[in-house]
Amino acid sequence: MKGFSKLLTAALIGTAAAAPPEPPTKVLAKRAAPTVTISTGTVIGTDRIVTEAFNGIPFAKAPTGNLRLRPPVRINESLGVIDATGIAPACPQFLADASSNEFLAQVLDKVTNLPFFQKALKITEDCLTVSVIRPKGVKAGDKLPVLFWIYGGGFELGWSSMYDGGPLVASATSLGKPFIFVAVNYRVAGFGFMPGKEILADGAANLGLLDQRMGLEWVADNIEAFGGDPNKVTIWGESAGSISVYNQMALYDGDNTYKGKPLFRAAIMNSGSMIPADPVDCPKGQQVYNTVVAKAGCSGAADTLACLRSLPYEKFLRAANSVPAILSYNSVALSYLPRPDGKVLTKSPDLLAKEGKFAAVPMIIGDQEDEGTLFSLFQTNVTTTDRLVTYLKDIFFHNASKKQLEDLVNTYEPWVWAGSPFRTGLLNEVYPGFKRLAAILGDLVFTLTRRIFLEYVTAAKPNVPVWSYLASYDYGTPILGTFHGSDLLQVFYGVLPNYASKSIHSYYANFIYNLNPNDASGGTSSKSKVSETWPQWTSSTRKLINFFANRNEFIKDDFRSDSAAFIRNNVNILHI
Repeated sequence: MKGFSKLLTAALIGTAAAAPPEPPTKVLAKRAAPTVTISTGTVIGTDRIVTEAFNGIPFAKAPTGNLRLRPPVRINESLGVIDATGIAPACPQFLADASSNEFLAQVLDKVTNLPFFQKALKITEDCLTVSVIRPKGVKAGDKLPVLFWIYGGGFELGWSSMYDGGPLVASATSLGKPFIFVAVNYRVAGFGFMPGKEILADGAANLGLLDQRMGLEWVADNIEAFGGDPNKVTIWGESAGSISVYNQMALYDGDNTYKGKPLFRAAIMNSGSMIPADPVDCPKGQQVYNTVVAKAGCSGAADTLACLRSLPYEKFLRAANSVPAILSYNSVALSYLPRPDGKVLTKSPDLLAKEGKFAAVPMIIGDQEDEGTLFSLFQTNVTTTDRLVTYLKDIFFHNASKKQLEDLVNTYEPWVWAGSPFRTGLLNEVYPGFKRLAAILGDLVFTLTRRIFLEYVTAAKPNVPVWSYLASYDYGTPILGTFHGSDLLQVFYGVLPNYASKSIHSYYANFIYNLNPNDASGGTSSKSKVSETWPQWTSSTRKLINFFANRNEFIKDDFRSDSAAFIRNNVNILHI
């Protein structure tokens, strides 16, 4: 399709040259399309009101055929004219277990396989692209800072065009802190994070992380042509994207250099840090691989991995999507996620943090107050302490004893007024035990793990500056509270232009420019000056900024200390 698109573009340009002259307004409009020349071709973008967009620029060869389930291969040849005026194609998605009997899974599976859904997202294996948005009028040599976005979706879904960085770029420009926004597409689910001993032996683990890394390398090689500064890159992500940000810091034991220079100089992590994980070839990972192989009809093949690579796209997709998905009873006990492979991700991410094997760059990291509510809607039979312990042991932590998990669960009060959404009294208990489970899952995957991550990194690298937050701006939302992902509406789009979104935009813009959310210097003006000084998180002060819809407060990061102590002391049994 890309070759056809290039031929079609070239044909249209040739036809236009031979056709009768167009009215002057049309000629001017055509000439006004922003154009940038890079090593792989001439990129034609779209002229917006205050920004210019270049969507879906390929950075790697199509990972299809024999390149399926292999590390990305850089494009070195010229692609000629690159039409970047549409939407970037999405990589294959995994929204629901194709083999599940759950009602929601069946509905999602049917919807996502509708031709309309597939065409609307332009879903294709040939999806390794980056998209660039810059303020209008920016040109090569302007050397603007760069914000590199990594989307979330539980490592099972997500695509770069899901998030339009235009409003964020426009907001930053209005604050006097213009920057270049880059979004990377990376492979998810079975296409990007397949586990198993066969994968490990073939060097095909953590492909999604390698896609992200190659996207960063593309920025280093090409962003100057768009007006960006490759020496001033901040990586930013939410959820799985946030976890990926830390993984990019920890890849190759913290070596984030390319051609002798760092690929990024700062990091922003919204809802996610380190996820303690067993190796690629662990029993849980092997079970996923074996399930996919069986579903694909490859069990009898002499080389099961070669068999998976040779499958027609639709057949491999159905097989890869035949394991439990994130929007299911299994919830955040993910089938697909980054796992240690001994090379790219040398150890479990928690160990890399503890040992200081990460790129020590200035960081902003935080969470929503009610991270776990969204992931606790599907377990309506988990209504007692015993059932909760059994659920955690069977689905999440196979290496933990029942007694150990009882000890964890008992650090959370069973009473309805104690769980998440927090501070809501007798309200929002969807089923008996919902709020307790939501509190536990939110803390294990996000909130308290963030605190322990900060303890690790500040102990290993005492001089690394870190700022941390807790978001409570959606307090009062029925059932969900300030739920996981709600910051995308608040921060990314500023849908609610309240005190929280305005102050966060200012803090982030300052950080991108000056590696300090409080420093409003530089840029074209200091409109990004903030009302409150956001204190650094240190091992002694442990100060968080708490974002509310109409104000900011400062709190000590010591809530639910008993639960945090259990997690800290038992990380080895809490691997996914």
